[in-house]
Amino acid sequence: MATTTLHHFPAKTITSAATITQFPENPKTLILQKCKTTKDLNQVHAHLIKTRLHLNPRLTENLLESAAILIPNTTMDYSLSIFHKVNQPDSSAYNVMIRAFTLKQSPQEALILYKKMNENVIQPDHFTFTCTLKACSKLRALREGEQLHAQTVKSGFGSNDFINNTLIHMYANCGKIEVARKVFDGTSKSDVFAWNSMFAGHVRTRRCKEALDVFHDMQMASAEPNEVTFVSVLSSCAVLGALETGKWVHFYVKKKRMELTITLGTALMDFYAKCGLIDSAIEVFNKMPFKNVFSWTVIIQGLANNGHGKRALDFYYLMREKSIEPNEVTFMGVLSACSHVGMVHEGREFFVSMSKDFGIDPRMEHYGCMVDILGRAGLIEEAYQFIMNMPIQPNAVIWRTLIASCRAHKDVEFGEESLKNLVQLEPMNSGDYILLSNIYASVGRWEDAMRVRNQMREKGIKKTPGCSLIELDGEIYEFFAEDSGSPHSKEVYNAAEKMIKKIKSAGYMPNAADARLDAEEDYKEVSVAHHRTKVLVIKSGFLEQPKGSENRYFRNATCCQSNHSIASFLSHLFNPIFIIKLLKRFNGYKINKCHCKICMTLASSGVLKPLQCIKCSAFIYIDIYY
Repeated sequence: MATTTLHHFPAKTITSAATITQFPENPKTLILQKCKTTKDLNQVHAHLIKTRLHLNPRLTENLLESAAILIPNTTMDYSLSIFHKVNQPDSSAYNVMIRAFTLKQSPQEALILYKKMNENVIQPDHFTFTCTLKACSKLRALREGEQLHAQTVKSGFGSNDFINNTLIHMYANCGKIEVARKVFDGTSKSDVFAWNSMFAGHVRTRRCKEALDVFHDMQMASAEPNEVTFVSVLSSCAVLGALETGKWVHFYVKKKRMELTITLGTALMDFYAKCGLIDSAIEVFNKMPFKNVFSWTVIIQGLANNGHGKRALDFYYLMREKSIEPNEVTFMGVLSACSHVGMVHEGREFFVSMSKDFGIDPRMEHYGCMVDILGRAGLIEEAYQFIMNMPIQPNAVIWRTLIASCRAHKDVEFGEESLKNLVQLEPMNSGDYILLSNIYASVGRWEDAMRVRNQMREKGIKKTPGCSLIELDGEIYEFFAEDSGSPHSKEVYNAAEKMIKKIKSAGYMPNAADARLDAEEDYKEVSVAHHRTKVLVIKSGFLEQPKGSENRYFRNATCCQSNHSIASFLSHLFNPIFIIKLLKRFNGYKINKCHCKICMTLASSGVLKPLQCIKCSAFIYIDIYY
């Protein structure tokens, strides 16, 4: 929306509100309730001027609220014209305008109006502070928000729950979670809105583990959660893979017979899909009484990310049969589905259909999906030409997608070209150098691989530590690469050694190519064995949980071939359901009967190959989502 500039505010008049003729409330009820459209509003406004009822401040403020907030499609210019004619506008009139500017995505104008209010020496009330703080939150205007905070305390509103809730939201939105927590500690612990503000702030700043800690505190405080609470909690569970906590939320929703609204149902679907339980997501989807494009988009994306690309496209076609128009996010899910199942031709058609049939201009994310579709299919040169012909300047993610495909297909030429462009865009990103180094290593060019690693050291580029998460008994455990400071480190690494011996006796052979390049030859096998995936396998329950239990492990990076291999062997030996989430996709390993199914596991080249059982020579069946 175009920003409206405020100019020429009326000078403060000396007319007292008490001297204005007070008209009965009846005209307000009879006249202003008729305002349903802009045309109605104009007629009522004209009538008020003709009958001089516009001098009644209550009627004028009600008219102003109708124009600025209640009636859609009215312009702020029209609302300002009414506001300018108010004799000595009080805080209520200013509140309406400040709120309207904030709601209509012009928060900067709301702050300007608040400043004008102070210049006219009009005392703000708690509605003023609440609305203006919301404007600060939208703008992430921390300095102005801090000044408002000081004014609220000075004005005697330091304990007002509405203001404090908005302060929590504002500080959290500005990334000041610690300050938000201080404000929160001064509020009533029975106020669900304060808790919700803390949840939303943690989720918004990607502090999802802390958000669940807040939720557990809320449970201890016996505060009653509501739908807003659960949407934030489910969002955190989805990011962390906190399955048990999310399941508890779903159980609570059923127990309390809460309505499965579009917002709550969509959050539940997203949670289940991101935890790898796509069937549960579909079950929620089918039970939702009402669905919108966001609900359909979540289920399409969930199916795509869980390896069910064709089924995702079936849902897209069903959505179109119900005359629901896809949006730009829907097409990201559709293109992702095409990528995961290798449907190159269909992906091209969907990409063209976006603009041709629905008038949606492709965004950078859509171009990235197309590069991924082509790259995964091994069409590296076509993917490169696609990037070169993009009407917008490709960003680092586009080139990173291409170099990842070069890694999978061992394409040195375009891998080198990708890194040249990445260095210009994000010269200090360690992952890009490592990908090219791995490409060299995959084709046996070890000197070039070491040269790239040496370049990283010379430039002072350090690899981002790998981070892994696992949920045990409803609690999230976090592990970092090369972290020996954990209280369980000794126990975990000792268990890792025992595990490696056991699976080696079953036929596992560590792939030294997955070891660190700078590791000594004798140490390479140990290096592979201590990959965090294997260490976490131990901690995740193979030694602590019963056979057939379900283990979910979340990783902030990709898994090497050795990790895929060890997951397969562990699944075979311990018979769990083992699901690894890698960034946005899943690698799930589920062993069924060895003699009757075919196993599909990811080979180092990115090509799917069967894995033969070392015990009975039959094919092992593993469901894998990638």
